[in-house]
Amino acid sequence: MRAPAAQRQRGEAARVADSGFSQQLRRYYGWYTGTFLVLVVLLAVGEQFGLSSRAIGHVFLFATIAIYATIGVVSRTADVAEYYVAGRRVPAVFNGMATAADWMSAASFIGLAGTLYFSGFQGLAFVTGWTGGYVLVALLLAPYLRKFGQYTIPDFLGARYEGNIARLVGLAATILASFVYVVAQIYGVGLIASRFVGVEFEIGLFVGLAGILVCSFLGGMRAVTWTQVAQYIILIIAYLAPVVLLSWKVTGVPVPQIAYGTVLQKISEKENQLLSDPVESDVRNQYRYRALAYEQKIADLPTSMDAERHALGERVKQLRIEDASAREVAMAERDMRDLPRTEAEAKVRWEAARLDALDHARAPPRHAEAHPGATPEESQAARRNFLALMFVLMVGTAALPHVLMRYYTTPGVSEARRSVMWSLVFISLLYVTAPAYAVFAKWEVYSNLVGSSIAFLPDWVASWGKVGLVSVEDINGDGLLQLAELTLNTDVIVLATPEIAGLPYVISGLVAAGGLAAALSTADGLLLTISNALSHDLYFKIINPRATTQRRLVISKSQLLLVAAIAAWVASLRPDNILFMVGLAFSIAAASFFPALVLGIFWKRANKWGAVSGMLAGLAITLYYVSKTHPFFHGSMANAWFDIDPISAGVFGVPLGFVVTIVISLITPPPSVEVQALVDFVRYPSLTETPDR
Repeated sequence: MRAPAAQRQRGEAARVADSGFSQQLRRYYGWYTGTFLVLVVLLAVGEQFGLSSRAIGHVFLFATIAIYATIGVVSRTADVAEYYVAGRRVPAVFNGMATAADWMSAASFIGLAGTLYFSGFQGLAFVTGWTGGYVLVALLLAPYLRKFGQYTIPDFLGARYEGNIARLVGLAATILASFVYVVAQIYGVGLIASRFVGVEFEIGLFVGLAGILVCSFLGGMRAVTWTQVAQYIILIIAYLAPVVLLSWKVTGVPVPQIAYGTVLQKISEKENQLLSDPVESDVRNQYRYRALAYEQKIADLPTSMDAERHALGERVKQLRIEDASAREVAMAERDMRDLPRTEAEAKVRWEAARLDALDHARAPPRHAEAHPGATPEESQAARRNFLALMFVLMVGTAALPHVLMRYYTTPGVSEARRSVMWSLVFISLLYVTAPAYAVFAKWEVYSNLVGSSIAFLPDWVASWGKVGLVSVEDINGDGLLQLAELTLNTDVIVLATPEIAGLPYVISGLVAAGGLAAALSTADGLLLTISNALSHDLYFKIINPRATTQRRLVISKSQLLLVAAIAAWVASLRPDNILFMVGLAFSIAAASFFPALVLGIFWKRANKWGAVSGMLAGLAITLYYVSKTHPFFHGSMANAWFDIDPISAGVFGVPLGFVVTIVISLITPPPSVEVQALVDFVRYPSLTETPDR
């Protein structure tokens, strides 16, 4: 049936308006990009004329936060549709950029290249999983959720599964997954601010938090969207600049994505030298002996703890008798104070030290070796973990509430599909570069740092050591740095690469600004997802359906402040590395949402009791597996099923969620006719679709 003339006219007017709006945005962001590049050039010139690194760091930090805050203030709104879904008028290209910024968190910007640095081929599970997930988003979810409309993922669950039970379960899962994710982002903000501005970690964390809140508090999704576009521009420039310069320096080719293959060959040769070096072997053996000593001390508890205390006490006495230096005495006294006070505390601390020693005792995996392992069983376990992690990241990508919410903001279904395509294009710019980043950084460390004198290490070792991301121990006392004696945190590789490579400090400041943009953009989206879920799905849909618009926005903003404060407090405890926390959020989202969303769209027979049971079962088995296997709870990875790492716990939750949802749905009454009609409505978008207003 042909659309009425009036409807066609409205659709044409809307398309013309959207075209003009899109051109205006291109002009604004073009000027913004040019201005930012000029600022970088001016700071580079200033560095040559003596501008201090501290001043450069301050300019990058506060200038970019000021830009984001300005966009947030200009985009303030009191309109519900603007606050929750940016008025549903974000063009596909710009929504793709905003989604990419929302998506490429501190884990992608800071953690991905570091993971590839340490695990080589195994780390490609992150690249293939995260990018592949957008194929699932485009095929299975984005256009159908956009056709449904509304504001949140629990909204869809409540409508599709007839009531507030499914909505509440979805709300709880949304908060849990998003909270774990946002803690990692705020931790990244504190890390960057503390290193590049010179403030304490906790202070830097709350400075960054202020920037997050200004962006999202006043304008909701509208402000967050336009801020995220600006943040994407900064983060992608910051990510590409150092590795392009490093590629030019090492290979003479300023295209790292195609030049790093030759450097990878050199790394393989260097790995052969290091693995056959008798000094390196001796260092690894000494760490192995240390691990055995800790194992014996744990076995001899509590006697070993008393013996340790007695030995340190005697050492302090002896140093005083020998009139040793005040520094030696103070160090011995500190060692005494730091001794575990209880048997349980000793067991946890010594087990952690044992595992750390074992990590140093192992030869690092070859960068280009697929599924490395000392035995066939270890290789098979590595293969299973690669596939499990890739699966969880793909499915988790297609189920993250803060990502799926972005497709509610497009003018229509076709724009939602194009938006996914643009998201993948913008994301791939970073993901195809991350392997090159890891290779160039590893080459610089292997060729210029390993084997150098410990007394004359580069300044960046001490700088990053102050924030706990780099440490050096001369265990064999030869005064030279062996590879096994160097500890680099995963999160330091990208942030320190400009310093490792000897690039101008302005590049380091640029990288810090990019990492900050990545963390802030994702934190904005996650905090908004949590606060919107609480204010819209809990307060408005369940507690007070008659609430006024003003009241709903007040509730949303108050929840935003509360959640941000709690997340900042948890981040200040430095819970774990960024990449693991983000991976856990993916497992939670995958197990909780993916079966319910996919079956809700493609299977009419799925009903309320099946979906609720499936979500609870998937979430429960995922959390149980993490608590059963993660070293935080046991001191070591114990009781793993099929040797699957806890970061991939969702690999058990997703299939269980599908099975439970299907079985319970089949043995309970089918959904109502109205709900089945909703499925048809969502599944088959109208060919005469006009943009929503």
